[in-house]
This record gives sequence, C-alpha cells and structure tokens, in this order.
Amino acid sequence: MNYRKLLRDMFDAAVAAASPAVCVPRHLPPPPKGRTLVVGAGKAAAAMAAAVEGNWSGPLEGLVVTRYGHTAPCRRIEVVEAAHPVPDAAGREAARRIVEKLGGLAPEDLVLCLISGGGSSLLALPAPGISLEDKQAINRALLRSGAHIGEMNCVRKHLSAIKGGRLAVAAAPAAVVSLMISDVPGDDPSIIASGPTVPDTTTTDDAISVLRKYRIEVPGSVLKHLQAAAAETPKPGDRRFHGVTNRVIATPQDALEAAARAARAAGFQPLILGNAIEGEARDVGLVHAGIAQQVARYGQPVAPPCALISGGEATVTVRGDGRGGRNTEFLLSLGIALDGQSATAAIAADTDGIDGSEDNAGALLLPDTLDRAARAGLNPKARLADNDAYAVFAQLGDLVMTGPTLTNVNDFRAILIDARP
Repeated sequence: MNYRKLLRDMFDAAVAAASPAVCVPRHLPPPPKGRTLVVGAGKAAAAMAAAVEGNWSGPLEGLVVTRYGHTAPCRRIEVVEAAHPVPDAAGREAARRIVEKLGGLAPEDLVLCLISGGGSSLLALPAPGISLEDKQAINRALLRSGAHIGEMNCVRKHLSAIKGGRLAVAAAPAAVVSLMISDVPGDDPSIIASGPTVPDTTTTDDAISVLRKYRIEVPGSVLKHLQAAAAETPKPGDRRFHGVTNRVIATPQDALEAAARAARAAGFQPLILGNAIEGEARDVGLVHAGIAQQVARYGQPVAPPCALISGGEATVTVRGDGRGGRNTEFLLSLGIALDGQSATAAIAADTDGIDGSEDNAGALLLPDTLDRAARAGLNPKARLADNDAYAVFAQLGDLVMTGPTLTNVNDFRAILIDARP
C-alpha cells in the first residue's frame, strides 16, 4: 500500500475544497448602484481578489494585503505583500491605506471585504499611542507562549485601529459584505483575522488578563492604552453594523469532508474526530495515538482499514532551541507514542502550506519512521523535548513541501490504519 500517496491525495483534496476559485464566486453579492471597493487581508486574500475580478460584472477597485510569497495576479485590485506571523511596516502601511480608502463612501456604495487566516498580522495598524515595535514584541511573545488563537486575537483587537470591527465602522455608511475563509476552531467570524468587520464581545479587561496569564511583558504605553476607554472595541448592537453582512464561505469541516471522500474512494473507512481540536501539539499527538492503538487492537471505534481525520489549531509552548512547527511536533509525538505500530501512517500539515514560520506545510509519518530515525542516529524523544521535530523529518526526507496554497482552513491531520485487530 502506498501510504505516502494516499495521505498526500487526502491533503490535496482538503486544500482544493477551500480554494478561493471554488468558494468565492458563489457567494458574491450583486453589484451596487454606487462604487465597489474591495479590501481584505490574509494568506488567501490575493487569490480571493483574483476570484472576484474573474466573476464580477461591474467596475471595481481596491487593495488587499497578503503574506510575502502568497500573491496572485490581479488587474484592478492592488495586492500588497507583508510579513506574517510578526507584522512589519509594509502591513502597517497597507492597513493605513485601506482605512484611507474607506473614507467618504456613500450608502449606495459597497465594500467587499476578503478575509482569511493570517489577516491579524497583515492588518497591522497600531492604535494611537502604540508603536509597531510594541506590537511586534507582544506578538512574538504570544506566539511562543502557548496561547490559543482566540486569546491572541483578543489582545490584537485591542491594540489595533482596524481590527475588532473597526474596519466596518470606518466604512459606514456604505454596505459591507465580508467573505471569510475560516482558519479558527468553531468558525467564529469575530476571531477570523481578529474580526475586522465583526462586533467584538471581548473587552480590554480580557486582553489584560491574557497578557497576565502568559506573563507577557507589557510596555507602559500599551498598558496605558488598554486602561483607557478608547481602547474598547465596538460591541454587538452598535448601529454602525446595521449594513454589514459577514459570510463564512469555506471552513475546516469542508476540507475534512473532502479528505474523507478521498479516503473512502481508496477503500479506507473515514472517521472525522473533529474539526476544532486544540491543545499542546504533543498532547494532541498522544491522544490521537491512543485512538489509533484502540483501532488497531480492537477495531474500535471503527474497524480497519480506516482513516482517522481531524483538524483544528494546536499550539506549541516553545521551551527548546530547535526548529519546529505545530504539525511536525504533533506528528513526532504521535510517532513516539505509536512506537512503530504496524501498517499505520499519518500526515499533519497546515492547509496554507506553511507550518508556523517554517518552509514546510508539515510532514509524513510512515510505519518505518522510527527505525529510519534510529539508523540515522536521531533521538526523536530528545528532539521533541528541544522543539526540533522539523529536523527529524527533514533528515528523513519526509517533510511535506507545497509552497503557499493561497488558502487557509487550519491544520489537517490524518492517520491511516490498515492492520486488522
């Protein structure tokens, strides 16, 4: 059995299900009587803009910002590239220009907002009194802390002049239609890219609590801002959201179901464990290993040949000095726990093509991975302790390298179990 090919086929099916070319056209609103202004941010923003241009019947203009290397050709919508996951000056300038373009719109105008994962870092317009350097330092600390995406985006909203519903407020009185590709557990529009067009239910007190929980060093200017009334985000019920429509057009569940169809076509019974599984990546790996062992030994909760499929966004609390990524860390933990379980193979990869800040999407775990690691002189347990899972799979030639996929519906995990109990 060619486990490597089937796992890649399942991953490719998951990514294709969330392609902007597939999901954007059927959700486009009718052209307005006035102007159409397209704005947006995220790893899929440029591909979404290209899909809009290819399916829009009237005039339009606009600007979207995407991660470096994630661009797509557009003729009428300007595409700006900026840094992710730590914001940079290019993202700040792009966000400033977007807010500038939103000024002076009329009720008959339409703002079409294209939002996908990564938008929080790419829409980097600090609130008044906060420097970009302060935002960068806090962002780096949050990324290393183990905070989950909802906690990180709570802080980001309250340090921003554009996120947490403020983009929609700036567009009033024009109508706003926001099309979102979800990369967050639960598909909450207010968390996707920190909800620039969605009223916010979190508070400045919540943001301060997150920073204290993870012992993030907070500059005096940032704390002063968070303690001021102006830092609070617009809330549900604010009449300025009356003309705003938020639509989630592609989700992690869509991707998992597409992968399940690919598994079934290959003769493996799919079992979707969940699309919103969170937690420390190595702990998530242990739980998945326990389920895979139960399947192999007892045929429960599904009999082999089967595919255990899951999604979500694990976290990594960085304590070592190695090269990691939440997907490779999950996979190495899984492999160690399975301890060479026969006829079992797995993949873990980010659907955007980038596992955290590395150049890979993820990696593959094959039945002989631990044996090959031992022959190569690698110590998987020591590498895991040093957050160095990337190095293990790189040396074995088992990294999944896709380059930017121009979409993002979170992490994808699949375990094939072919052994009969």
